[in-house]
Amino acid sequence: MKFRPLQDRVVVKRVEEESKTAGGIIIPDTAKEKPQEAEVVAVGPGARDDKGALIAMDVKVGDRVLFGKWSGTEITLEGQDLLIMKESDILGVVG
Repeated sequence: MKFRPLQDRVVVKRVEEESKTAGGIIIPDTAKEKPQEAEVVAVGPGARDDKGALIAMDVKVGDRVLFGKWSGTEITLEGQDLLIMKESDILGVVG
């Protein structure tokens, strides 16, 4: 990918959820909510503190993360639907 996020921003790609429940019921696309789990595709260098020192990022490329329902800005880049969000919008790393 030829996109590099700035400061403490993270680019993620949503992970598709299973379209069938454990009981075998198929959920139609219109009834599904967008997944809140994603894989990190790119990370910025990190934020700066008051003195100008770089604060390292806690997530790295390849991490699976959970984020808030209304977090991020949706973009399409190179044919992929992605989200750009601040690291603080990420709730945690899965696994």
